[in-house]
Amino acid sequence: MNRLELTGLAARPAQVWGGVRLVPLVREAPVAGLRLHREVYEGLGAGVVELGPRERYLSYIPHGLVADWSGEDGPAAGAGGVRSAAYGTQFGGGDAFRSLPLPPVPHHRMAKRRPGDRLRFLPLHLALEGYLALHFGGPSTAWEEWSRTALRGGLSPRAEDAYLGLSVRGLGDALRVFEIHPDQCGVMVYVSDALAAAFVVPHPDDYRLLHASLVEDLYGELVHQYALYGPPAAEVPVRIGGEEHIRDLGGLRAAALALRREWEEAHDTLFARELLDASYTFDRVYRMKAFTLWRFLPPFVRDGGGQHIGETITDHEGRVAYLKTFRLSDAQIRRGHLLRTLAAADWEPARAADALGASREELLRRMRAAGFGALLKGGG
Repeated sequence: MNRLELTGLAARPAQVWGGVRLVPLVREAPVAGLRLHREVYEGLGAGVVELGPRERYLSYIPHGLVADWSGEDGPAAGAGGVRSAAYGTQFGGGDAFRSLPLPPVPHHRMAKRRPGDRLRFLPLHLALEGYLALHFGGPSTAWEEWSRTALRGGLSPRAEDAYLGLSVRGLGDALRVFEIHPDQCGVMVYVSDALAAAFVVPHPDDYRLLHASLVEDLYGELVHQYALYGPPAAEVPVRIGGEEHIRDLGGLRAAALALRREWEEAHDTLFARELLDASYTFDRVYRMKAFTLWRFLPPFVRDGGGQHIGETITDHEGRVAYLKTFRLSDAQIRRGHLLRTLAAADWEPARAADALGASREELLRRMRAAGFGALLKGGG
């Protein structure tokens, strides 16, 4: 498995608000055997995740997701069937919580098994931690260029910047204003027609509960800049029938369906290619019977295209049941490319410089510009 497979999901016509374009994704049928529920954490401050005895991850963590494959919370079987309440919800009036609020205590691991067939994981942070941990150990050989700090502690501490969705101009309004389709299980978020994020869940009921949580997600620097300074997204006018003469409702329905198929093909071909055509490195996080939770990293090639990190849950055939992505900035892509090149060269500066087609001095300059100056003797 090295690509994302969105079989079973179809795009619907885009909804445009300023520079934000939302492309709804619908399923003909929900993914059987898996549901996702939200777990809310009190307060909007920083969260701490204990990754290991001496490793901690610190970030803004507003909520977690609970993957449930117990079969106790699936859709009702036929008309009039009984649907059980979502895990963590409460009965009450309009002011009642729709998810379970938990106190702000440190988390143990990014993904942790819960009682029964349930797994709590921290959405998007699972992917971000994978990016931050990229060759985290630092130099494996004591070449003369590396500092004692680098040889002793590697890249610790490692930090990256991101923006809260509420600060992405127009995103909150777009999510609030536009309709949710009856069978909608996901959305592609574009800002100035650059793919900012993809979000997919297994069931329409899950999506309705999690739709508004997109403003609590983290977005890259490039997305924030595009929303702030980019032009409005172009609206594509809808013309049904063209030069054909529509005589009845049947003809109108056929023309509308043809236009919808045309839009789906155009979206998959023109918009989503950077996400679907890329080859990823997948790291398995947890197996849940027929489903597997993965996080993935892009190839970090410097070709000018958008690249995404993320996490996904796939079924036994590799089809996506859950997906959440984060678009990297150009600087983050360069850092990933530089770290992978150094690791492939066993952290030998001369070999790494040759692989980059640069001199040793140019390699050291790139490392300082990328924020890795602390790895070098003299602190950069």
